[in-house]
Amino acid sequence: MNPYRELLAQNRNYRLLWLGQIVSQLGDWFNSVAIYALLLELTGSATSVALMIIVQFLPMAVIGPVAGVVVDRVDRRRLMIGTDILRGLAMPVLLVVQRPDQVWIVYLVMGTVVSLTAFFEPARTAVIPNVTTRAQLLTANALSSATWSAMLAIGAGAGGIVTAALGRNAAFLVNAASFLASAVIIARTAFDARPPEVKRPAGWASLTGMGDLVEGLRYVRSDRHVAALMLVKAGWGVAGGVLLIMTVLGDRVFPVGGSAAAGIGVLYAARGIGAGIGPILARAWLGQQPDEMRRAIAPSYFLVSVFYLMLSWSPTILVASAAVIGAHAAGSVLWVFSTVLLQMSVPDRFRGRVFSAELALLMIISAASSYACAYAMDEWGASPFVLTRVLGAVFVLPAVGWLLIERRQFVDGPRAGGAAGTGPA
Repeated sequence: MNPYRELLAQNRNYRLLWLGQIVSQLGDWFNSVAIYALLLELTGSATSVALMIIVQFLPMAVIGPVAGVVVDRVDRRRLMIGTDILRGLAMPVLLVVQRPDQVWIVYLVMGTVVSLTAFFEPARTAVIPNVTTRAQLLTANALSSATWSAMLAIGAGAGGIVTAALGRNAAFLVNAASFLASAVIIARTAFDARPPEVKRPAGWASLTGMGDLVEGLRYVRSDRHVAALMLVKAGWGVAGGVLLIMTVLGDRVFPVGGSAAAGIGVLYAARGIGAGIGPILARAWLGQQPDEMRRAIAPSYFLVSVFYLMLSWSPTILVASAAVIGAHAAGSVLWVFSTVLLQMSVPDRFRGRVFSAELALLMIISAASSYACAYAMDEWGASPFVLTRVLGAVFVLPAVGWLLIERRQFVDGPRAGGAAGTGPA
């Protein structure tokens, strides 16, 4: 039987988590196209979109350390349900935004939603090893990545069409309903989502969670293999500026049928297609051995570089879409393989803090990349194609960096701590 079909058929808890992911992320991508189109319409500024991308990134970086402590202390299943409900209640507030002087409401609402996501995503990543076997980890994460990507492709494409045909409010309402539906689906799961009990000393540090935070930092410092793997997504965060660039290209260079929303939707759909096929092809080609997954990281960075350079010389939206597919296929391999290797390595009691810290690093770099690209476009008049070329060249740096890390820490160096592939799942 196909391993993905077998996983879904035989594992009810994972199947329900997967169904919740489908409805929630479908609504997210409906919403994203509408948000970007709204900001461009009301402000006419690429910086306004960059600020929104930063708002979608930075709360995870700021709240991440606190979220990690919470995820490692409370029932993760209940935490996911609660954050889904709160996100569903926040989204309808966007319906009131009609004028440029109300744009601050968009940033406030999305900042709130993303802050809640900073708790939800590490919790969801942390529970996957609790509902799957070690042998199912790569299959489960590849399927989750492919689902995220499919929802991006379907949601962004359909969201662009729906926004153009029915207006932005329809997209906002779809996203609100998707969060509430996700909460209902996750509530139907039945598994122990409580972190292992840990005896904590009495005192201020324990009460505030600072003791847990320090303990997590010490754990990462003691295991250099985990520390190295946490940097993989941070390297991918350089691509944060490309999200802004794709939005500007869809709006100003490649509108479809005269619609900016449709042009943005096509490029974001291409991003989803690429991110979906990448880990599935990589799993079929490389298998799921930790050593093979580690060796695939540097070539994936190089492929991202090549395809972004191709995007920077694209004459049509079809060529641009093909380049985006290739770049994000390689990028999704970075995402999935680093996630699986960490899940294999990090003990359950530390997973929330490790995945929150990893997400925080990613978001800081992504936000910096987005802002730098927006500043260059608005203040220096830089072409989006030139900026894509620069980002493509920059991706050579994490590729070379990982080659050095792999050689020094995973090949030549002595193994220490919970090395990837050997630690508790």
